[in-house]
Amino acid sequence: MAKLPEITFSKNSIPAKGTLVVLLPKDAGLPAEVAEQAFAKQLEKAIKVEEFSGKARSNLSLLAPEGSLDRVILLGCGDLEEAEESDLLKTGGKLMALAGKAEKVFVLTSGAGESEGLSAKVVATIAAGAKLRGYRFDDYLTKGREADKKPKKAVKIGFGSDSLPETKKEWSVFDGVTDGVLLARQLVNEPANTLGPVEFAKKAKELEKLGVEVEILEPAAMKKLGMHALLGVAQGADRPARMAIMQWKGGKKGAKPLAFIGKGVVFDTGGISIKPAGGMEDMKGDMGGAAAVTGLMHALAARKAKANVVGIIGLVENMPDGKAQRPGDIVKSMSGQTIEIINTDAEGRLVLADALWYCQDRFDPEFMINLATLTGAILVALGKEYAGIFSNDDQLAENLTKAGTSTDEKVWRLPLGEAYDKMIDTKNADMKNTGGRYAGSITAGQFLQRFVNDKSWVHIDVAGTAMAAPTNEYNQSWGSGYGVRLLDRLVADFYE
Repeated sequence: MAKLPEITFSKNSIPAKGTLVVLLPKDAGLPAEVAEQAFAKQLEKAIKVEEFSGKARSNLSLLAPEGSLDRVILLGCGDLEEAEESDLLKTGGKLMALAGKAEKVFVLTSGAGESEGLSAKVVATIAAGAKLRGYRFDDYLTKGREADKKPKKAVKIGFGSDSLPETKKEWSVFDGVTDGVLLARQLVNEPANTLGPVEFAKKAKELEKLGVEVEILEPAAMKKLGMHALLGVAQGADRPARMAIMQWKGGKKGAKPLAFIGKGVVFDTGGISIKPAGGMEDMKGDMGGAAAVTGLMHALAARKAKANVVGIIGLVENMPDGKAQRPGDIVKSMSGQTIEIINTDAEGRLVLADALWYCQDRFDPEFMINLATLTGAILVALGKEYAGIFSNDDQLAENLTKAGTSTDEKVWRLPLGEAYDKMIDTKNADMKNTGGRYAGSITAGQFLQRFVNDKSWVHIDVAGTAMAAPTNEYNQSWGSGYGVRLLDRLVADFYE
């Protein structure tokens, strides 16, 4: 992982040296601290020539101004009354990009004249965007042009604030959540040869440092529990399956936990129903759901969320070995229901079937939300802008949709229904693991619904958003970390 920026907070002032970034809302004047400087006239002339107005993420640079500073950069924040969180994160990402190779940057956030400076939450959000933009997956670069771009030192970014205690308090939340996002990105980006089920489980175990209780189930324990659907996916791989159970107990003692379940197929060849070779390397990201759940648990623990939360991830590798399960095989899930395997590439739902049943059987949670890079069909339906959601609970789905709007990790609800459910019936077992070409994302949701036992539940298909999603100012990574901010906001806004 690239060296992330070192972010600090102090009172607004003009630094003695380095780069000064002045954050300006739309049509705002220069802060008094800047107007008093020797370079103020140069800056005012540049503003006039460039017609700089403070439009969101517009910028103006003044190189080697009078005095000891290297650069002065004006960065527009736009209309703060209309700005969404994602707008502010993008401003922070733009700030990080403008910092370039500077080793020391100070960000001035004070207002002009009698106007107030940027609020504590605005400053902390912009700082979070800078931190998120600072992430690069460059662990394996040793030579060549890209390796030369690796920062030798972490850039030091100091943010000024007129309300320092409040800003630091806001930052303590954003800092923990962004760490969770970066953990999820890193997990998705890691190649499968270094991140198998065992290694992923160890990453989950590291959350114990934050106070998360972590339990790892190995194949013998899962077999004893009857998790033959999950284990069937793993039986063709040399690397054994794992299940990680993570508990954060920050809420009232005895209160039902909120439950999040993630698909963790560390690499998916498709098994015997093998995928085409073209693009198969992307299947290292088929554990994006498990990565999001792990990142979420990190975020909740880091910010000391006042909620009881359990995260469960099923970790397997799907390989075409002589021991691998075959199309036509019938397996018995932990629920006792039998499944005919029609296509071994419809494996994620088999992992989730046992994980969902285990979760509701052991924890009796208030609700269950599962995340999975489950179907290519969801990309056909929604592209990469929205994740698809399927639910048996209108209120839970509505809350999740609102959280998606707030974080810009958007979701779109698709239907479930009896007609779709019939598409996974088979004469040979209780159900089959695929309903055919049509409504592929929906029939996958219908399959999962058979394992929730009427518990309030949402399935989120993140195949289009967890990996190779569109980049923006605060995310330049192939692995996006999608889902961490979405679910953290769901917990914060509705369940704390």
